Amino acid sequence: MNPGKWIVVAFVLFTLFIATLVVVCVRQDMPLVSADYYKQELAYQNQIERIKNTEQLNQKPVIVATRNAMKVTFDSTQHVQQGEFQLFCPSNARMDRTFSLTPHAREFDTAVSGLTSGMYRVKLFWTMDGKDYYQEEIVNL
Repeated sequence: MNPGKWIVVAFVLFTLFIATLVVVCVRQDMPLVSADYYKQELAYQNQIERIKNTEQLNQKPVIVATRNAMKVTFDSTQHVQQGEFQLFCPSNARMDRTFSLTPHAREFDTAVSGLTSGMYRVKLFWTMDGKDYYQEEIVNL
């Protein structure tokens, strides 16, 4: 073979390599942290206010996680009007769960036995005395 044919063969092989690389990259699943990530970023000032409100509390809610249950306990002087907590699993979005808090209840228990073990981020949102609050903790189930 003359050098011209080797150049054409090298170009064809390089083109096939690039095409294969593009196909593999396009098929990769690249999920965001949450589906509405950009919308959450725009409303982050509200989140900052919730965190500031939580820092001003004398007694923050206590989150206790065991393998089969999750318990959120509020101080006896705190009267929750509404709220929810989310279990966020960074490694698998299908394991994410959201639970509503019972209004005016001091303790909230829920079973989490159906979830796979691992690290979860607990995101607790609640409203009390007309103010919104937010607390986040990392738990291992």
